[in-house]
Formats: sequence, C-alpha cells, structure tokens
Amino acid sequence: MAKSTLYPQVFFYLLLLLSFDSGILLKLANGQSKTCCVAKPSTDDAALASNIDSACNYLGTRGLNCNQIQPGGACYDPETLINHASVVMNSYYQDNGGQEHACHFTNSGLITVSDPSYGNCQYA
Repeated sequence: MAKSTLYPQVFFYLLLLLSFDSGILLKLANGQSKTCCVAKPSTDDAALASNIDSACNYLGTRGLNCNQIQPGGACYDPETLINHASVVMNSYYQDNGGQEHACHFTNSGLITVSDPSYGNCQYA
C-alpha cells in the first residue's frame, strides 16, 4: 500500500486557515488582495505615540517621511493619535511588503482588507 502524502498537505492548509481571520481569507480568495495595517481601537495613547515614533524613525532611514501626518499634510485631519498612528503604521507595513509581522507593533496593529483611505489621505 502506497503511503499517502495528502494528510500533511491538508494539515498545512487547515493550519493556515486557522491562523488568519476567515473574513480576510474570503476577501483575498475573491480577488481583494490589498491589505492595510491600522492601529487597534483599544490601543492606549502611549502605545500609539510609540508606534508613530517607531514607524517614522524607520521610514526616515528608508528615505521616506511622515509629512502626511504633519499640519497641512493629507492625513493630518483628524488630528488624533489613532489616525496618525494608523497612517504611519500602514506606511511601515507596506514598505515591508505587507508582511503580517510588519503590522504587529507590540500587538497593537490590525490587518484589514477594508481600505481606510479618506478624502486626500490615501493609504498606500
């Protein structure tokens, strides 16, 4: 009797499915492949400020900037920590190829398939 290799493959796919939000998987399966990283609404202000500092410091080393969240920038309004953090966290996430680990931010990041862009503030 031949040894079946189906079980390891099935196990791998089941593990993969269980490790992601099923809503995201359904949208990705339907061709909606763009994902964004935003700050979790439950994140406290200190963590949001730290996320902004970390993301902007990283982006600066890549020749990018955080001007979009500065006064007059496309994403300045609304002037809230969660908005500004979400914008720069997404820039960091996109610069790192949209890899899941690049949206961790000490467990304060959330990957979404809903485009959080608004007005002139366009998420990359």
